[in-house]
Formats: sequence, C-alpha cells, structure tokens
Amino acid sequence: MIYAFQSFPANPTIELIDKCKSMSELRPVHARMIKTNLLNHTFAASRLIAAYAQSGGVSGALTVLRGVEDVNAFMYFTVIKGFSESWEPFQSLVLYAEMVSRLEDCGAFKFSIPSVLAACGRVLEDGVGRQVHGQVVKGSLQCDMFVMNGLIRMYCEVGQIGVARMLFDKMLSRDLISWNSMIVGCLRVGEVALARALFDDMPLRDLVSCNAMIDGYGKCGDCKSAEQIFNTMEAKDVVTWTSMISAYALCGQSRKAVDLFKEMLILGIRPDAPAIVSVLAAIGDVESVEEGKWMHAFLLGNGFCLSDGFIGSALIDMYAKCGLVEEAYDVFRNVSFKRNVGDWNSMISALAIHGLGQEAVRMFQEMEGMELAPDKITFLALLTACSHGGLIEEAQFYFEYMVEKHKISPVIQHYGCMIDLYCRAGLFENANRMIDSMPMKTDDLAWKAVLSASLRYGKTEIGENAAHQVARLVPEDSGNYVLLSNLYAKAGRWEEVAKLRSSMKLKGVKKVPGCSSVVIDGALHEFTVGKEAKRDSG
Repeated sequence: MIYAFQSFPANPTIELIDKCKSMSELRPVHARMIKTNLLNHTFAASRLIAAYAQSGGVSGALTVLRGVEDVNAFMYFTVIKGFSESWEPFQSLVLYAEMVSRLEDCGAFKFSIPSVLAACGRVLEDGVGRQVHGQVVKGSLQCDMFVMNGLIRMYCEVGQIGVARMLFDKMLSRDLISWNSMIVGCLRVGEVALARALFDDMPLRDLVSCNAMIDGYGKCGDCKSAEQIFNTMEAKDVVTWTSMISAYALCGQSRKAVDLFKEMLILGIRPDAPAIVSVLAAIGDVESVEEGKWMHAFLLGNGFCLSDGFIGSALIDMYAKCGLVEEAYDVFRNVSFKRNVGDWNSMISALAIHGLGQEAVRMFQEMEGMELAPDKITFLALLTACSHGGLIEEAQFYFEYMVEKHKISPVIQHYGCMIDLYCRAGLFENANRMIDSMPMKTDDLAWKAVLSASLRYGKTEIGENAAHQVARLVPEDSGNYVLLSNLYAKAGRWEEVAKLRSSMKLKGVKKVPGCSSVVIDGALHEFTVGKEAKRDSG
C-alpha cells in the first residue's frame, strides 16, 4: 500500500463522487466539499482527485491537490499519472520533482516512476529520465519489473537503444511488456535486424509484437518478411490487418493492399482510419477510378466520418491521382464544417497535380481567410502548383512569405520546387543561385530537374554538369545516363553517345523498361516494354 487511509465515516457527499461521470457533475460536489471542509480529510480529497483524473479532468485534480495541506504520495501518483497520459505530459515531471522535495516516504515514489518515465519518453526528456534512473538505483528498485519496464521504454523512446538493451539484459525476469518495449524501440530507430533477433528469442509472442514487426518490415520495404509473419499468425486484430495493408502500400504493392482490404471486409472486420487511408493511397497509385468510387460509397454507407483520421484528405488525394479533380473538390466541400489543414493541403495538391496553379493560389488565399495556419506541406503543395503552372512571381513571393510571415524554414523539397520552377522556365541562373543558397546538401532530384530542362532547352554544358552531380549522388541511376545520352544526341555528339552507352555496360547500369497498368473488370493488367502483358487477378 502507498499509505494507510484514515478511517472515514459514511458521508452522502463522498458517495456522490462515485456517481459522477463527468467534470460538470463533479464541480458541484467539489464546491460542496470545500464549503463543508471535507477536503481537509485525506480520504475524501483522494477520492475527489481520483474521480477528476478518471473523468479526464486532470487539471481539476491538480486544483484539488493544490488545496490539500496533508498531501500524500497517492494523491501525487494519481495526478502525475493523469498528466502523463494527457496533452501536458511535461506537467508530470514538474509534479514528480515537487513530490520528491516535499515528501519523505521515498518508498512510495516508485508507484509514480513508470508514469514519470512514460512522460519523459513522450516529451523526449532523457535528462529527467536519467535522474529518475539514478533514484531507481539509489532506492534499489532494479528488481521491480514495472519500474524497469518503464526505464526500458523511456530509453527506447528517446533513441538510446544501447542503454535500454543493457537494462533489458540485466533483468532477472521479463514479461511481454519488457520484450515488446525493446522490439518497438528497435524498430523506431530502424534496427530491424536487432528487433527480429529479439522477436525470435521471445518465449511467447503476442499481437503487439507481431503487429510491430509487420509494421517495421513495411516501413523498411521488406514486404516478404512482413507477409511471412502475417501468414503464420493464428489470431489477428484490426491492427494486424492495417499493418499489413500499410506495408503493401509503402512497398509499392498497391494491388495487394487493395485486395487484402477487401479480404478484411469479407471476414467482417471493420477497418480503422489508418487502414482506410492506406488503401485509398493504394487505389490512387493504381489509378483505379472504379474502385475509388466504390471505396467512397463504402465509407458513406458504413458511417465513416470523412473528417476523422485524415480520411477526407486521403479521399481527396485518391481522386486527384485518378484525375478526377471535380470529385476531389466535392469531397473537400462536403467536409466544410470540420475541414482541417490536411484537407486544404490535399485540395491544393490536387490542383497542383493537374497544373491548376491559379486555382491553387486562390485556394490558399481562401484558407488564410479562414484563419487556418498553413504548414510546411501547405507551402510545398502551393510551390508545386506554381511550378507546374509557370507562376514564377507568385512562387517567389510565397517562398519568402513562408519564411517571413509564418516563420517556416524551407526544407529541401521547398528548394526543389523553386529549382524545378526556374528550370521549367529556362532560368538556369536563378536555379543555380537557389542551389547555392541551400543550407543543406543538394539532392539528386534538384540536379535531375536541371538536367531535364537542359535537354528541353538544348543547354549541353549545363546538362553535363548536372549529370555529373547526379552520378556522384546516385551512380546506379540509369535515368541519368539516358537523359545525358539524349542531350548529346540532340547536340549531334554521337561519339559521346557511344562512349556513354559503353560506360553503362561497364558499370552494369541497365535502363529500366517503361511500365504501365490498368484495371479491367477488377483485374490489374501490367504492360512492360519488351514483355507480354501480365494479368493479376488478385
């Protein structure tokens, strides 16, 4: 026990606390307890604090705590735990430090340690986490599994896998939380091989560990390993199906993602928002208009809110990829009452994809009129629209506006849009100045934009330099050699064309054949240059 409750007679006000189900019901009881001095009793105050925390009113619990003279560790534990699970996890760290300095019963602190460590992980505050670790050692709590699991989880979340693994290896006994914390932590920092080794060593696997591995393999592009785990699982929940669908979508196996989603529905499993977002992205990738409209009807017919979980944004993106801008716009207008920044970003992106630059600019202006703050993605979509629409002055204005008005630092994609804009217009000097001004290293996409534009405008010398830069960054990229070869051919420099093709053979660089696909009667037909059509019936 954390502390001994004082005896307390039955009281109708105290009994009311258990009947309250919301903060609005608790407040009158709270006021009555203040008026009758019931908060001076530890038991009564503890009950009220717990009731506030359980109803989601952790700020109310803190108010009660601040008004109690004879505060104890249980009260602190309740409020600390509430804040660690709220939108203000940092408050848990403040309260823990206050508790340690205010109370003398160090043995009672251990009950709050897992919640404090969880808060450290959420706010990525490893400094406080290390201090708590020191208190764990000082208090000889290394044998407490709950405390050790909290430490492992905290170190994993702040990216210190080595420390987490050391603690894990020193544990005399481990439970599923210990194993899963290590596996999820390894996957979070991309240590897939280490996660798999732990997964294989687990005495007993559960849904959490299997789902984590499927998700991790999907994010690193290893769909085959994700499939292997998925197919060997005896029990699956909605997270399992979502993880596998997302893995297919991330790995570019869009057809499999759509088919698995349909299988999920046949089995009577209601999809969650992440599964819907993934399958909409997959449908957009294969540009299946028929399945896209079927999916839209499914969402409306099964009570899914287009404003929840970015579903509306994903639906807009899907229609845009399928070339249906009007349908995308209809979805956008239908989520008008709960439209978020993601919905605006998707609609501006849809207009950008189809070269509707002026419309995208007007959409952005309408967004600002709604007093919504644009983010990095908003400006990326807007600059892309300006690039595709040839709106040079507008792009220059919004690039500066992003920095000066909204204090958003450009990332490499923003610079890439500006470089692409200048290259499309043949303004190579502007493009070079933009490249020189970049605070980060230029990527291959920027140089490819210069190379493609050099071919269009017949700028051989500029194109040669760009091709050299691409080859330095991605030497195995066959597209770079093809563009440079076409540039030489356009200039009539056939000797360089022959030398370049010989160089490709020596380096083992092969031209990637063109490929396209189309859905006919529910089946995906793929067409590759030099091969017979391939039909995937699913």
